[in-house]
Amino acid sequence: MRVAAVDCGTNSVRLLIADLGGDEVTDGAPAHGRPVDVERRMEIVRLGEGVDQTGRLAPEALERTFAAMRIYRKLIDQHGATATRVVATSATRDAANRQEFVDGVREIFGVEPEVVTGTEEAELSFVGATRGLVRLSRETGMPQGPLPPYLVVDIGGGSTEFVVGSEHVIGALSVDIGCVRLTERHLRSPGSAGAPEEPPPVRALEAMVADIEAALDRVAEVVPVQEAHTLVGLAGSVTTVAGIALDLPAYVPERIHHSRITAQQVHDVTRRLLAMTHSERARIPVMHPGRVDVICAGALILDRIVRRFAFPQVVVSEHDILDGIAYSIA
Repeated sequence: MRVAAVDCGTNSVRLLIADLGGDEVTDGAPAHGRPVDVERRMEIVRLGEGVDQTGRLAPEALERTFAAMRIYRKLIDQHGATATRVVATSATRDAANRQEFVDGVREIFGVEPEVVTGTEEAELSFVGATRGLVRLSRETGMPQGPLPPYLVVDIGGGSTEFVVGSEHVIGALSVDIGCVRLTERHLRSPGSAGAPEEPPPVRALEAMVADIEAALDRVAEVVPVQEAHTLVGLAGSVTTVAGIALDLPAYVPERIHHSRITAQQVHDVTRRLLAMTHSERARIPVMHPGRVDVICAGALILDRIVRRFAFPQVVVSEHDILDGIAYSIA
């Protein structure tokens, strides 16, 4: 079965066209096997630009997003996908004019976009990230892991999802700390549409850390983090930190996927990024141009998570909510 999954987040819109197998058995019942990629695309459209301040999706941001989606629709038709699911997350949840987004997506894809809750987003991310880890653990039987239960952390543009579970979710929470939201809130002058101040001033970093720690207080109260043996990190902020830690000459997904980055590497990379100017960050080989201005906030979120919950390392996954959306299509 060839399916198309579209994930529209605060910072990027992504497409996965994949062939689903049916040869995997979970809990005694047949389930779809790992999606086999036909096409995987990502465009940074910054849909959530300004939403934290205005509560609305900007016309320019909507048009950037729709332009990327029109390209995706052509690819879906070219590859003959028989089912499409479009999921929208944090920025769209928060927007007063989200109906404009819904109407535009329906016109492009012919299906209603699902503006999922934070909990639903967390569960989709968990399934996408851990299905391969469960298989890897079974196949290797290696005591060093990656061992369940997992804490899956998906650092997005507008929110970060925390999910604990093994093969099933046992606790989840979405909190409003994301790389775009925190950058706009703390690293730009009020009313400024330009690049954040470089390097970030101490007072801004202190305010951002306070926001992150307040969110982590809520996570500690709701999610059974103490039960998790393995921290799994998802999304562009995490994979970019991993690429820098691995000193890759270019962004190579195959090298980053299931790599293990130590807590000290996370701390070192974050410290380096916070000391760099915008142009210095832009010259990092693995850095996507659309992440240059938000990577400081994304790395700092990861850094505070590792410190707060005392994980010795992060298992990095290139598989995430996109794969979870694909699994969910039957």
